[in-house]
Amino acid sequence: MSDKPSSLPIDETGKLCSKPVAGGRLSCEEGELLLRAGDIHELGRAAHKLRLKRVEPRVVTYVVDRNINYTNVCISRCRFCAFSRDIGDEDAYVNQYEPVIRAKITEAVELGAKQILMQGGHHPSLPFEWYLDLLRCIKRDFPKTTLHSFSPPEVVHFSRLFGMPVREVLSRLREAGLDSLPGGGAEILSDRVRSEVSPHKCTADEWIGVMREAHGLRMRTTATMMFGHVETLAERIEHLERIRALQDETGGFTAFICWTYQPENTALGGTAVGGLDYLRTLAVARLYLSNFENLQASWVTMGPKVGQLALMFGANDMGGTMLEENVVAAAGTSYAMTEAELRRLISKAGFTPQRRTTQYELLE
Repeated sequence: MSDKPSSLPIDETGKLCSKPVAGGRLSCEEGELLLRAGDIHELGRAAHKLRLKRVEPRVVTYVVDRNINYTNVCISRCRFCAFSRDIGDEDAYVNQYEPVIRAKITEAVELGAKQILMQGGHHPSLPFEWYLDLLRCIKRDFPKTTLHSFSPPEVVHFSRLFGMPVREVLSRLREAGLDSLPGGGAEILSDRVRSEVSPHKCTADEWIGVMREAHGLRMRTTATMMFGHVETLAERIEHLERIRALQDETGGFTAFICWTYQPENTALGGTAVGGLDYLRTLAVARLYLSNFENLQASWVTMGPKVGQLALMFGANDMGGTMLEENVVAAAGTSYAMTEAELRRLISKAGFTPQRRTTQYELLE
């Protein structure tokens, strides 16, 4: 099936969209058809209707958090990434717990943060004990803070570098204080795509395997998708199909987050897709992922206004306040909001803003 846009009549789009709203499941072919040709208004209407059925209709949730990068040194050097550096680069760094990371968490906690999202590059020489000590120190000093850290590619990197099975890596990280895993590094779960954009990072099967092991250890995780680079529409649906199948198996995903590739300062280059493609993909994700309750709006990449509009295209969560964000910013996109601004944005969309935990428990 071609990726070239065409036009599916409104009534045909509505008929296809009514299937998941009524409790059925879209096939891969149906999902691809909606991505390629579905009427955007009907997609939004159906996705919002399903969202209202799946989760609390009056509420939009968010979490107060901080995204801390412990290092920008990375041997993977993915072609879409503007953040990573080689170990000898002038601006390469490793943030130690004292004084940098502790100060960042202290500031975040004083602003009400309940979650720390900590990720970094694939450093070639930091010992495993360095990561374990980092987690232990954080939990010692901030025992009530949820550590939502280390994406599947980082876990695979640890497994390869330290010669340990993935399950052992996860078990030891968990014993040291890790609470849950973010879904970063998924990009598109197709090895054809990954061979072009991130050939030195984990495979699609390895990403899924880390999440399966984490769920088996009763660790909840999120699932993500970065789209709008070299993938086809069929490969976007392949990605959704893989995480839907794992959710059927384990039920371990708390949320799905998709965002668009940001090309500035990257080796891959190209042009970013716009808000229309983002909203279309988000709506189809809500309709396709029948076993996911929570979908986040990506205001960090799309901006506050599109993020607000996403609440009418299937999203029920505004993600984190992101007191700090460096990876997307390195690619030339930088949006920031205070908690008050985030709450105001939700209220103006007609919903009640509510803080949540990493596990989507309401805090107020």
